[in-house]
Amino acid sequence: MGYIELNVLNNDQSPQVMGIDLGTTNSLAATWKDGHPVVIKPEHSNSGSVPSVIHISEDGNVIVGQKALDQATVDPRHTIFSIKRMMGRGLADIQDDLEAFPFPISEDENGLLNIDVHGRQYTPQELSSLILLRVHDLGCRAMGGAEIQRAVITVPAYFDDTQRQATRDSARLAGIDVMRIINEPTAASLAYGLDQSASGNVAVYDLGGGTFDISILSIEDGVFHVLSTNGDTHLGGDDFDRALAKLVLDQLEGKLSSDELADPALQQAARLAAEKCKVKLSEQPEAELHLVLPDSGINVRRNVTREEFEALVSPLVQRTLDCCLQALADANLEVGEVAEVVMVGGSTRMPVVREGVEGFFKRLPHTELNPDEVVAIGAAIQAHILSGGSRDLLLMDVTPLSLGLETVGGAVSKIIARNSTIPCQATEGFTTYADNQTGIDFNILQGERELAQDCRSLGRFKLTGIPPMPAGLARIAVRFHVDADGLLTVTAREESTGVKSSIEVKPKHGLTDSAVEQMLEDSLTNARADFEAGRNAGLVTELGTMIHATEKSLPNVIDQLDPEQLADIREAIDAAREASDAKEKDGKSLQSARDALEQATMPLAAVLMDSVAKAALSGKSLSDV
Repeated sequence: MGYIELNVLNNDQSPQVMGIDLGTTNSLAATWKDGHPVVIKPEHSNSGSVPSVIHISEDGNVIVGQKALDQATVDPRHTIFSIKRMMGRGLADIQDDLEAFPFPISEDENGLLNIDVHGRQYTPQELSSLILLRVHDLGCRAMGGAEIQRAVITVPAYFDDTQRQATRDSARLAGIDVMRIINEPTAASLAYGLDQSASGNVAVYDLGGGTFDISILSIEDGVFHVLSTNGDTHLGGDDFDRALAKLVLDQLEGKLSSDELADPALQQAARLAAEKCKVKLSEQPEAELHLVLPDSGINVRRNVTREEFEALVSPLVQRTLDCCLQALADANLEVGEVAEVVMVGGSTRMPVVREGVEGFFKRLPHTELNPDEVVAIGAAIQAHILSGGSRDLLLMDVTPLSLGLETVGGAVSKIIARNSTIPCQATEGFTTYADNQTGIDFNILQGERELAQDCRSLGRFKLTGIPPMPAGLARIAVRFHVDADGLLTVTAREESTGVKSSIEVKPKHGLTDSAVEQMLEDSLTNARADFEAGRNAGLVTELGTMIHATEKSLPNVIDQLDPEQLADIREAIDAAREASDAKEKDGKSLQSARDALEQATMPLAAVLMDSVAKAALSGKSLSDV
């Protein structure tokens, strides 16, 4: 278990580090100044927030931020937004988003997404690096031209290994040295200073522009321990905007052709109009949803009441609360055992969200800090700590899903369990399945199911150079190591020779939308079936080992068995093979075949044991024994 010591908040040295919140909708940076964290704001600006939007002109000129957002309805095909939803994913993962994106997206032969802008292909990592570069440069300028190359960057708690790697790659492209990648809810807990003012269990509810996270933490004597995390990687303010935008777009059905309705400029204008209406409804009981496109002669107005909006989005709010319920169950806690609730993310400004959270947890949540700035502030505190500042605080995150390996028969051996504290490592022993086997292929898996086919493969690697020896004699130690950023390294080592192989897991793209939540749900829904399938896979493997051992030993002692015993063994082997090879594996048949083979081979085992004993005693007198 790793510990990070945090202390003080009174080091007034010039800032050399910053914290960056790379968001779906907006991004911003914060740093340490005059003994406390501050959001970096450009001169004459009340906000340090930079819209996570990029516009690229035909001559290759890049604009990032508000000016790029202004181009969204003027030149939608070359104005890129919601890049965070594409990080570490493949084309199949973002199918639900494609309709909302006015720019062409494809996938290369390596499964990496490409966004076509004026004929040039950009990856999500490249585009995110442009946002990071803009945020970083604004921060440096606002700090009087300071050279700040090191930063802590935040990600949703439910970002998987691929998405975290993609974030790190974006920072590298921007020339930023990543000190640490930390979870957004964890950063928020630092910003609120709950380690100094609270003791007990805390729920951090983080609803941003594109993702939702819920983290359950325990705090005692300055120690933050993440008990569980849950969330939805495909749920955020963007989805609330789409629900509103559909209201006004539905009014245009019948008046416009399908091609006109699908026009990117219209879709963007509807999205932006919906966002403005949503913001107003957080402050007043009624607002106007106004969609206007002068060049197309479109001018639609529609009044929306807060009640109408809340009825429209209540299923989205309920999805977040379902995640909260699962996170509590994973932490083995009841609602009444949560002492504090923290609200994070701009989308938590909506009254319907705050009321839903208050009703669920039965307590008033913390909303004192600007929800848009909380994560960046927490990242700045962590950056300050890692650069030498300290405070009496320990911070421990967890892995969102179990990690393991595929074993013979297609079963899963889980090596690091879900919700294990990180950084962490675990080692497990494996062996060969066949005689003279000199190599092993390892399939690294993530998920909660019992069969490899139902989990997600993170990558594969091979260990070669194992000395030829009988099956089961080789000793291979496989070590899983998850670092403080949540990134996984797997190493395999054969003990007798020391030969080893390792891989830093970098799968080609990320989980499908809501895949993490679906994995957990499936593991519960299919628990009994998974148990049966896992047991069957184990029985098939065991039968294979028994058949191999029996057939290998039988010729050496066949003359010491009577015909009836020999017939029973061969009949049991045939039955075992038939049960193992059956297309539909039946647990009872497999177990029966295993028991029958064990019973039939008992005379063989007795003969073998007798032979071993005679060989051991050969040439020895009674006094030698």
